[in-house]
Amino acid sequence: MKIISPAISRLARLRLWQIDDWIKDPMAAQREVLQELVTTAQYTEFGRQYGMNKLFNIRTFKQTIPVHEYNDLKPYIERMMAGEENVLWNSPISWFAKSSGTTSDKSKFIPISEESLKQNHYQGAKDVLTMYYASNPDSELLTGKGLVIGGSHQVSQFDEAVSYGDLSAVLLQNSPFWGHWIRTPDLSIALMDEWEQKLEQLALNTIPENVTSISGVPTWTLVLLKRILEMTGRSCIAEVWPQLELYIHGGVSFTPYREQFRQLMGKDINYLEMYNASEGFFAAQDHTEADGMLLFTNHGIFYEFMPVEEYGKSFPETIGLDKVELGKNYALVISTTGGLWRYIVGDTVQFSSLKPYRIKVSGRLKHYMNAFGEEVIVDNTDRAIAIACEKTGAAVNDYTAAPVYFSANGNGAHEWLIEFEKQPADIAHFAYELDTALKNLNSDYEAKRHKDIALRMPIVHAVNKGFFNQWLNANGKLGGQHKVPRLSNERHLLETLLSMR
Repeated sequence: MKIISPAISRLARLRLWQIDDWIKDPMAAQREVLQELVTTAQYTEFGRQYGMNKLFNIRTFKQTIPVHEYNDLKPYIERMMAGEENVLWNSPISWFAKSSGTTSDKSKFIPISEESLKQNHYQGAKDVLTMYYASNPDSELLTGKGLVIGGSHQVSQFDEAVSYGDLSAVLLQNSPFWGHWIRTPDLSIALMDEWEQKLEQLALNTIPENVTSISGVPTWTLVLLKRILEMTGRSCIAEVWPQLELYIHGGVSFTPYREQFRQLMGKDINYLEMYNASEGFFAAQDHTEADGMLLFTNHGIFYEFMPVEEYGKSFPETIGLDKVELGKNYALVISTTGGLWRYIVGDTVQFSSLKPYRIKVSGRLKHYMNAFGEEVIVDNTDRAIAIACEKTGAAVNDYTAAPVYFSANGNGAHEWLIEFEKQPADIAHFAYELDTALKNLNSDYEAKRHKDIALRMPIVHAVNKGFFNQWLNANGKLGGQHKVPRLSNERHLLETLLSMR
């Protein structure tokens, strides 16, 4: 197996010139992607409706086709789910990625075409591997196996020809045969739906393997790693898998979890962030020290960026890569080879670099607190939690927060429920450090906290370990892609959770 690594490393360097092309001229790559999308889809019902045969440039494309949210495209998608062809895309759609989202429905169903699998999801994965080997030519990543901690991989069917599952399930079911050789656990375990039983099987079946990489959401990865240490009696993961060299994460910010991972691992490993959603594989770190994730501009997705203040307008303005600014919040708007046209993903991103274009996920359009004009986003709170932990010696597993509205008895505040892995000695001191960090990170919050004019000190409640998992389990959301909503602009979720304490 040792011969695999040098061979793969050489192949990676050969592919690098193709990657360099779209990194050096991303605007040309994007123009080409849009032209291919429009040309391919002009004979679909959607394409005929909007005259795609006459859309020759980006300006007319934006002027002709409206910006959509999921509910706008839902009638088309439901017809595709019933087996109708040439609706939003011109090749047969036999797979849909089931995704929890911030829509009025419990789930979204994202169409996955063969083109979106090959040109986007799988090509993105290969490019991540290429860039990793280019940065780490002596890597022995493929001499072992990659532990993939996905969500509920259960596959269901609308009928004989159309199936759905979470993105992990769709990718596993359609991956090439050789992909199963380098992945663990066995497909039978990966496809298990019941998370707690699956956790035990994941641990039992992967402990004997030579695991060289791990991929998964940080929260569930931590749960699994701690269970593995319990089962083996080892003091750190390096004693279980001495060849482990890479952890690939995404879905939530890694900032609050970094120190816990460092302690659990027992040695230095590489960490890479990826942005691979049901709607598409958008970005990944091109090397472990990169500030942000490299935007994939040549992978079947045309990007637009909506300033968040445009959200909710009848005709929101969007801009292209040539006009984006560093550090500004944009809602991601995409057109894809699965038939999503000018579709608002729901995530907000900030650019951390313009040469090359690198992004960070800053939050969700509907996951924020702005009850008092403070405009606090998830990126702010994740970083503030990490700073407060560092200052107080605490470690946090998860959290959620919501506003306390003005009343006759007092000004507003932010109320937090925090599940600590390691409790601070003094909750009040933790709240002080959290508040101080937020002031330093967000000038609007700082202004509203000035002399307690609008906001008083945050209210922090500590909850028992496992509290958020219990809530997820009670709502059928335990495991995988499901996450605790970090921020809300109203109190419904927080009141529900407070009643469970």
